[in-house]
Amino acid sequence: MSKRFPFTIAAGLLATAAFAQTPPAAASAAPTTTPLAFEVATIKPAPPINPMAIAQGKLHVGMKVDQARVDIGYLSLGDLMMMAYKVKRHQVVAPDWAFTERYDILAKMPEGANKDQAPEMLQSLLAERFGLKFHRENKEQPVYALIVGKGGHKMKDAPPEADAPKPADAEKKDDNGEPKEPPKPAPPPGKGGMVFEAGGTQARVTQNADGKGATVAVAGQGQIKMSMGENGAMRMEFTKLNMAGLSEMLSRFCDRPVIDMTELKGNYQVGIEMSMDMMRSMAAKSGMGIPMMPGGDGAKADSAPTAADPSGSIFSSVQQLGLKLDPRKLPVDTIIVDHMEKTPTEN
Repeated sequence: MSKRFPFTIAAGLLATAAFAQTPPAAASAAPTTTPLAFEVATIKPAPPINPMAIAQGKLHVGMKVDQARVDIGYLSLGDLMMMAYKVKRHQVVAPDWAFTERYDILAKMPEGANKDQAPEMLQSLLAERFGLKFHRENKEQPVYALIVGKGGHKMKDAPPEADAPKPADAEKKDDNGEPKEPPKPAPPPGKGGMVFEAGGTQARVTQNADGKGATVAVAGQGQIKMSMGENGAMRMEFTKLNMAGLSEMLSRFCDRPVIDMTELKGNYQVGIEMSMDMMRSMAAKSGMGIPMMPGGDGAKADSAPTAADPSGSIFSSVQQLGLKLDPRKLPVDTIIVDHMEKTPTEN
């Protein structure tokens, strides 16, 4: 296998990471007597992600709210449930297709609504257009508890970030009195760089000159430095990561959810090494179908994820941080789907 850095992996991993780490919108401050709903919503099957779209920075992934317009790209019904009900992946029990079938949705919020009310509108959309019915249980399930090892953690605190300078027109208002969206930065010049958005989060990806690595800069989330080792494994170095974010990322590589029980606060510098097989397994488990290598087979949504091996690289990487993944059984508040249609009602 070529030792050149597979650039599409960096972009694909970032797309899933940006969506996963974007905090859910806060609940509406004012309770309503009738459920809120979108004024209109168009739902279509999402086209597959392809290497060309990634290379051009044209990923359409996640949810973006621009005033009354809600643009949702390449999300599954499981993703939408997580956003609507503010839960994690391991808290949703649904048919497998609910995490592999993906949709593009363009919706309009009613007059006077704000983005904090979008989750409640998603609840209405799932019920009305997909016939979602579910119940909740406090269900015990196997998890990995992320805990601090006996010798204490070995991570360094993330350095403080300087305040980013505001664009000249950042404080200007549009015709409706709303703040104007700051101008987007220009794509990196020359070969090996791009800017794209995922989940409303803009990121800059720059490939190293030697072709063996890349740096991903995400606004407010520090940098992720990716490099390929001689053994074919990828190393990801985060300059700013909290334990909730680490747990969420580790869950994507393990055979059971990872729950943060470290009681560590703040942000840290974190280095994780993972094999190519683990990355393919992650892409298959997420149902993203991300093309892992240009011209390669990719990670298909129906591929069987590899169960985590306690002697594998992800467990070794966690131990090197002075942390430990401890297998346990814990009660988890769970949403269990009773009924859901794969095909939505007509637009």
